[in-house]
Parts: sequence; C-alpha cells; structure tokens
Amino acid sequence: MRISVLGAGSWGTTLAILLAENSHSVTLWSYVEKDAQTILRTRANPSFLPGITIPETISVTSDLGEAVPDRDMLVVAIPSQFIRGSLKKFHGMAFENVLLVNVAKGVENGTLMTMSEMLHDTLPRLAPDRIATLSGPSHAEEVSRHIPTTVVVASTSFETARAVQSVFMVPYFRVYASNDLRGVELGGALKNVIAIAAGIVDGANLGDNTKAALMTRGIAEIARIGVALGAQERTFAGLSGVGDLMVTCMSRHSRNRHIGVEIGKGRKLPDILAGMVMVAEGVATTQSAYDLAKRVGVEVPIIEQVHRILFEGKDPLKACHDLMTRDPKGEVW
Repeated sequence: MRISVLGAGSWGTTLAILLAENSHSVTLWSYVEKDAQTILRTRANPSFLPGITIPETISVTSDLGEAVPDRDMLVVAIPSQFIRGSLKKFHGMAFENVLLVNVAKGVENGTLMTMSEMLHDTLPRLAPDRIATLSGPSHAEEVSRHIPTTVVVASTSFETARAVQSVFMVPYFRVYASNDLRGVELGGALKNVIAIAAGIVDGANLGDNTKAALMTRGIAEIARIGVALGAQERTFAGLSGVGDLMVTCMSRHSRNRHIGVEIGKGRKLPDILAGMVMVAEGVATTQSAYDLAKRVGVEVPIIEQVHRILFEGKDPLKACHDLMTRDPKGEVW
C-alpha cells in the first residue's frame, strides 16, 4: 500500500517506521523543510525521536504536492490544534479513494469538533466512512523500540476499521477494531485533561490514594461527556478509555502529565510551555472539554478544576480541597 504520514513528530515518525517494516511504501511529510532535510541527511529525527534510525526505504519530504497525490492511505499525525490550518493546503487534491487515518488526540477549540469531524469539515469531498482514528496507550518512545503495544482503530464503517487494522498490525503492535468512532476519539482526547491533573497530584506529592481517586473519577467524567454525545459507555472501559488514561497519567513519557507535575511544583503554565519542544494537546483540550460539558449539561468537577488551574491561576491545593468537600453523592448517578 502507498501511504504518506503527515507530521514528522515522534508519533508520526514512529508510525512511518512501523508501516515501512510492514512492507508498505511510505513517505514521511514534515511541515518544516529543515527537519525534512535533517532526516534525509542523517536518517534520524533527534528532536523528536532520539536514538531511532529511520530506514532508507522511507521517503521524506516537506512538499505536500509530493506527499499527498496517488496515495492509498494518509495518516494524519499533526497536533490537533494545527490540523485544520495544515489541511487547508489540500484543496483541489483528490481524496475520494483515500483512507484517512487520524492519530491526533484532541477536540478543536471553538467548534468543539472531534478530529474526524474536523477532517470531514475541511475535506468535504472525502466520505465520512473513509475516515478512521487510531488511539490507545501508545507512547512513541516505546513503540519505536518494539515494546509490545495494543491500540484500537475506529470508524463509522467497521469495514474501514478492519482495513486499517490489517495495515498497522505487526507482532509488537496489536490493533483492535471498533465502530464507536465518537467514543474512541473522546476517550483519547479527554484523558489528556485528567493526565494534567494526575501530574499535579505527583508534583504536589499528594500520594497514590489521591491519584487513584483522580483517575477513577476522571474516567467517569470522560464517559459522562461521551455518552451524552452518543458514544457507547463500554468504549471508555477499553484501550482508548481506561487504557490510554492509565498510561498517560502514570508514564514518564507523558507530556501532559509533565505539565501537571511542573504546575504541582509551583511553576506557571506559560513558562512550562515555553520550555517544551513537543506539543501537549491536553492544554487546548481542557478548554474544549470544559466547553463540551457545558454544552451537553453534564457535571465534570475535575475538568472544571483543571480549567481553573490552567486558565484562571487557581491554586492546585485549593482545587483539591474544593473537589474533596463537594456535596456527598452516590458513586453512580
């Protein structure tokens, strides 16, 4: 299969390598020409994926006119808040027969569209059932080293999900299929908000009890939003829900958890973001999650407190106190 991976960050580079190892013809597109030239010259991507060799079989370019036409599949590995701007450059290109696989995790600010909705909105000639999302507990730092990983691919068409599943399956990367696109996308996006909160717990040394409570009640909030938007509740008990939540809240590789850790230590968000090379999608998603909950009328106290910490400067310990002293409730309501 002829595949282009759009986005040469850590995840895009990792998936390009995986697909090449699975005998596909792969092109890796970088937004930055200098980065594309570095990869071509050194067969490495030290800024995003240090220590990993990029096979000679992978073509590398910064020219969309070279990367996009005549492809069977396009893998969109661009950070969620930059996808719409990047895809505007695709106007006039033919997409009717392409499978489009999104691997970004986010909800667009303002429109509150999931990534598949935004992709179809930006590329209206592409049928919705040709769009899929690949999600789950899958840090690039581990997948690139062939550490066993399982994920899920979802589409409104189960046939599309199964087709994408077969393209990505390798012995160290097991892919499950789902037709709950909305649930898989929301689980993958909203868990980043809870991961920021988990990092705050770690940075403030609040303990394992606190973190376990946060993760458990966090997935309840994610599912609450998802079900209100038509997702299947059971999806949030799966790889893109609990699975992704656990790894993002606990892993040293998690950029969103890192932001929370630094906030828990007393640093300010602008200073933290200024020192990061990679994009942490949970910051922008916190605003979208907060707005989504308001739109559908569900209670999300953890997400609300993360929003206040990030955007209103609320003290994290005060936020924790306010969560713990809310009116009593049943566990399921």
